Amino acid sequence: MIKDELTYRIIGCAMKVHNALGNGFQEVIYQRCLAIELQRAGIQFEREKEQTIYYDGIEVGVRRADFVVENRVIVELKALVKLEDLHLAQAKNYVVAYDFPLGLLINFGGSSLEQKLIFNPSQNQNFSPA
Repeated sequence: MIKDELTYRIIGCAMKVHNALGNGFQEVIYQRCLAIELQRAGIQFEREKEQTIYYDGIEVGVRRADFVVENRVIVELKALVKLEDLHLAQAKNYVVAYDFPLGLLINFGGSSLEQKLIFNPSQNQNFSPA
């Protein structure tokens, strides 16, 4: 497996935000701060990028990813005391819906930053967390 430098850098940016703010803020505050850190790190991203969701070829809705980073990693943020399986499943669905190879679920709500690397089961995986 190849070490994925991009996810390592994203997590580093998130750690800077969590170290500066700690926990207890709303998700949107962490989102704005992470955007600042990603920009400072020279990482290309889009916030709140819309993706149409289809069921059996029929458009059924739209989903907005918190971040699409360098057009290959979906980043979903949470500000919860504890992540649950539901949040992991939700993030995995976004990775599949966008058809990206991997994603990151980052939780700023705990006393320590929590991150989960999410793999798209329909794609060949050549990544390992840094």
